[in-house]
Amino acid sequence: MTTSGTILIVDDEASIRNVARAYLEHEGYSVLCAETGPEGLAMARQRQPDLVILDLMLPGMDGMEVTARLREDSDVYILMLTARSDEADRVAGLRVGADDYLTKPFSPRELSARVAAILRRRRGAAPKSSLLRFAHVEIDPAGREARAGGQPLDLTPTEFDLLLALARHPERALSREDLIEMVWGADFFGTDRVVDVYVGQVRRKIEAITGETVIRTARGVGYRFIDAPATAS
Repeated sequence: MTTSGTILIVDDEASIRNVARAYLEHEGYSVLCAETGPEGLAMARQRQPDLVILDLMLPGMDGMEVTARLREDSDVYILMLTARSDEADRVAGLRVGADDYLTKPFSPRELSARVAAILRRRRGAAPKSSLLRFAHVEIDPAGREARAGGQPLDLTPTEFDLLLALARHPERALSREDLIEMVWGADFFGTDRVVDVYVGQVRRKIEAITGETVIRTARGVGYRFIDAPATAS
């Protein structure tokens, strides 16, 4: 089977690492493993995998801190594993930069499906390459870069995909279900709460630079992108 990408598993439980590695390798992925937070952070930076499967509770440095440090210089996809069912923990992981979460215990088949769904976002993200220019925001789909008020926006891959989905439908109210299908895919496993978390993050980053709220809440529906077209210079 041909390799579909490189996955880094960071988990201190050998049984989880071994089962996940065997299943993912059978699916065609190249798999790396680390047992501690510092080891996982160093390996992610050195080997630059396509996706990191990261346990929340790790020795040396927990998954939250590993994610925050990775986000200083990497846009690698991060799937966080948590043994906690508390929504606050899952939301906290998303806020520091994780792209998705999976609650333990889980089946290897569910893990593989989640990995495939995340990596499909990368493969399907680029075809429309023309720049989107608005009064306060500019988005380059091909280069996967965005600017606000002329300054680069520091967005995670999922944050970028969400902003792009909204900006491609200016003024239109998009439901959370619409945005999940556009950004996460129809086979997304989580709840629509994830949309609210990511909208809040993107909104805050744009407002911090421009002072403008370009993503508005559409009451009873979802969200809409409100920004005037850029004027010719």
